[in-house]
Amino acid sequence: MEKNTVSMRGKNILGLADFSADEIKLVLETAKEMKNIIHRDIKKVPALRGKSIVTLFYEPSTRTRTSFELAAKYLGADVVNITAGTSSIVKGESLRDTLYTVEAMGVDAIVMRHKAEGAAEYASKVVSPVILNAGDGAHAHPSQGLLNLFTIQQHKGRLAGRKVAILGDVLHSRVARSDIYGMRTMGMEVHIAGPKTLLPRYLYEEPGIVVHERIEDAIKDADVIEVLRIQLERMKGGLFPTTREYARIFGLNDRRLRLAKDDVLILHPGPMNKGWEIAPSVAYGDNSAIQEEVQNGVAVRMALYTLVLTGGKQA
Repeated sequence: MEKNTVSMRGKNILGLADFSADEIKLVLETAKEMKNIIHRDIKKVPALRGKSIVTLFYEPSTRTRTSFELAAKYLGADVVNITAGTSSIVKGESLRDTLYTVEAMGVDAIVMRHKAEGAAEYASKVVSPVILNAGDGAHAHPSQGLLNLFTIQQHKGRLAGRKVAILGDVLHSRVARSDIYGMRTMGMEVHIAGPKTLLPRYLYEEPGIVVHERIEDAIKDADVIEVLRIQLERMKGGLFPTTREYARIFGLNDRRLRLAKDDVLILHPGPMNKGWEIAPSVAYGDNSAIQEEVQNGVAVRMALYTLVLTGGKQA
């Protein structure tokens, strides 16, 4: 197998629209090595010894923030966490001034989550540390898109030609946008279904995407099904009747699951609204890789740190 010679050193991780197929392959190859470290009794390597990383989160997070923090610590980096509620942000400090302050402390990378779309790209233009986008509004969540691809590859091997169904609230989902970019780049067939009010118009014009009115049509013979969380906190209301109706018409349950391939892989970015977009029996069933996604997220974020801060060189 020909070795990937792409370098990502110094690359800002803003969105998967900026990734080539070779760059995605490099991340997935590196993540496979990193997953071996996670399975060790002593989860520590000195690859990032002497590097300092700040996580800057303007929105709540459990999985992503903890995952980025653990990934950095497993690689030997020093990590400082800043949250909006416990910093000068509550005193009215602007994003730009916060970034300047963090940069002045000599950090090597900033992991950033912000409610405004384009915030991570703005940060990359304002300060010199490498920026890793941990979610900007409904725009992008590149590391989640990469960990989904990694999880699929771990189970299915080949990505190209696989049929994936993405179900639910695409309109408010930064994960869906990153998935669509990444999956199309890797040659996967992307099928989408959900309430029309939650499907943005661009989907109907994008090449390589098939939009279905019924989720049964999207699920049929699928290799992978990704269920998206209903993001009630981002909605103003009126986008679907009730959560009970949503579950009846668009929820993934055991009956609908039988339309997919027997070995279909179930993904969900979490946290789940069990009983709404996904039945508990499906979420915790034999086909589910939802908990595995969490562990794979640490491996993928370790890979990203290593590639952008050292070029892939491990001590």
